[in-house]
Amino acid sequence: MPNIVTEMKSMKKNIVMAIFVTFAILAAGWYMLNRSVTGFEEESRLFYIPSDSADAGLVLEKLRKEKILKSTWFYEWLAERKDYAKKVKPGRYRMTKGMNQMEVFTRLYKGDQEPLRFVINKFRTREDFARYAGKQMECLDTDILAFLNSPDSVARMGLDTNNAMTMIIPNTYAVFWNTPAHELFKRMGTERDRFWTAERKQKAADAGLTKEEVYILASIIEEETNKHDEKPIMASVYINRLRKGMTLSADPTVKFALRNFGLKRILLTHINASAASPYNTYKNKGLPPGPICTPSIKTIDAVLNASETDYVFFCAKADFSGYHSFAANEKDHFNNARAYQKALDSLLVK
Repeated sequence: MPNIVTEMKSMKKNIVMAIFVTFAILAAGWYMLNRSVTGFEEESRLFYIPSDSADAGLVLEKLRKEKILKSTWFYEWLAERKDYAKKVKPGRYRMTKGMNQMEVFTRLYKGDQEPLRFVINKFRTREDFARYAGKQMECLDTDILAFLNSPDSVARMGLDTNNAMTMIIPNTYAVFWNTPAHELFKRMGTERDRFWTAERKQKAADAGLTKEEVYILASIIEEETNKHDEKPIMASVYINRLRKGMTLSADPTVKFALRNFGLKRILLTHINASAASPYNTYKNKGLPPGPICTPSIKTIDAVLNASETDYVFFCAKADFSGYHSFAANEKDHFNNARAYQKALDSLLVK
């Protein structure tokens, strides 16, 4: 009887010890798997997997080199178990301080990228846009330009190489860093189609303009003034000129033709120097073949909601407010221009 009691006590002791050891092992395992293994000090860090380096071994090397992971044993076990070598997803990933190996692996394995804010404001040339996109994204500026300059590529979007930039509606977009050039423009085409609602298209038709022509005219107005409240009036001037068969005689188009955007005043020498360019609206009637910048949505809508006027002239106001004086005939325009010149001369004398 004593032996049975002793054995039961010993068995109970062994069971308790086994439970304790098991718990200790599980606790240690839980700690090892869930403890922070990031090696950087900032709250978060971006981790890039380039498309031409989408190799599991290179990713592991980068994780160590960039101090995303101080310890990689469990990450490597997961990568082997999940056959990550065949499922590497290029991209831009946000890693936060305190992540464990499983969290890092899961983010990469699922391709859980952080989109970047792709902000499109005013760009005067396609080269400017290409440089900007090339700095923000993985695709090269040469890829962007190659698409814009390819007749076949832009034709699939209903455009030509002259007006290809009209697909770009300035706004803020969420895009993935590794989006290739053709996919970026596919997205821009989708956003363009979303922008051109039935109401906007009808307003363009009522003005006797295509969507692309509205955009091109808006690009000229964008360069003429930053006063939003006078843009519909200025739009009416150019629309009236188009209807009357007059040249637009827009100074910004000469700057664009010369690629000299720092010009303060357009002189006859500048007009003559750019005479061969289709963008010179002093020498050529109608709109230029393409936009001279990417106009804001407000400016595009200003063209679509152009004022009803009989104005065909405008010049800067003599009060230097940045606003313009508008006229329906040459006599009034001459008086407005003379008042501005007089004020300018007076200012120069001072």
